[in-house]
Amino acid sequence: MQDPRLNQLADVIVGYSLNLQAGEKVLIEAFDDAEELVLALIRKASAVGAIPLVCWRNNRIQRELFLHATEVGMELIGEIEKYRMERVQAYVGIRGSQNASEFSDVPQQQMKLYQRYWWKPVHAEIRVRRTKWVVLRYPSPSMAQQAEMSTQAFENFFFDVCTLDYRQMSAAMEALKALMEKTDQVHITGPGTDLCFSIKGMPAIKCDGKLNLPDGEIFTAPLRDSVNGEISFNTPTLYHGTVFQDIRLEFKDGKIIRAQGSDTEKLNAILDSDEGARFVGEFSIGLNPKITRPMKDILFDEKIAGSFHLTPGNAYDEADNGNRSEIHWDLVMIQTPEYGGGEIYFDDRLIRQDGRFVVAELEGLNPENLTGMQ
Repeated sequence: MQDPRLNQLADVIVGYSLNLQAGEKVLIEAFDDAEELVLALIRKASAVGAIPLVCWRNNRIQRELFLHATEVGMELIGEIEKYRMERVQAYVGIRGSQNASEFSDVPQQQMKLYQRYWWKPVHAEIRVRRTKWVVLRYPSPSMAQQAEMSTQAFENFFFDVCTLDYRQMSAAMEALKALMEKTDQVHITGPGTDLCFSIKGMPAIKCDGKLNLPDGEIFTAPLRDSVNGEISFNTPTLYHGTVFQDIRLEFKDGKIIRAQGSDTEKLNAILDSDEGARFVGEFSIGLNPKITRPMKDILFDEKIAGSFHLTPGNAYDEADNGNRSEIHWDLVMIQTPEYGGGEIYFDDRLIRQDGRFVVAELEGLNPENLTGMQ
């Protein structure tokens, strides 16, 4: 018997996140798991008159492709994937995984081939810019173990957080969006952290269930050369199959001039991918009341209530500070008391302390005021 929560999730994806219309072509790309969700999406998309296409992938096979890829071979794959992406109007990416560390032993130069010839031209330049898209995970024992939860508890958490009332959350975000777009200077303090930058004139973008599930953040971008100071991230991050912890960055005039962490050599190799990798392409404030601790999955961790993230690498078109890079690496800092606290100031005005908004117009975004959005 199919879990009824799959139909509820498929309804959110088709009816809200993508707002699929009759005649639109939607590519459903699923990794490793999620067979039942793919079936539900085919039914829901067909019911509204859309045309579903399915691509089924396996991360072990992906790893083998990456390990043995040549520049010519990866360029050919990218051209084929680009041809398909150009012919759809919508995209669903279901990132299932049986092993979150599957790519941990793929050399960085091989991952760069993937980034350059597959990810950038297909996803960054076509899917993100030209289609209606949404990306989500799918609950699995591997993800539950990574989150240090039982399989059943993680599954319950997953469906709970992915089917929030994102329409209501979107309305509550308006006040923070407006304030960010009026702000010049941002000052962030906390343990090992004293960082300043400008977001003057940059748009603030609400992430309210349209592109990611789960969702719940508002992002912008620092002016490229304005970031100065230091920051010590307190959240583990999984990037290209490797878990990094205790990342500490020092900035001067926008550039990361020193980077340290649990794997300093690999960290700096990633930041040396290209010139833009040492500059910041995104600053975002996490708001999802159902996500309260890290689970080494950025799709969840970047939404943690009381957190923010800073992103070395490529800027998004919606909030574009001009930075270009093959990487986009969201690094999360949680500022709730359990994680050491911290402050965010907008133009010398304290707007969030220890993870809670402390100005009247933003109090509606504190967790107790959002948790009723079921």
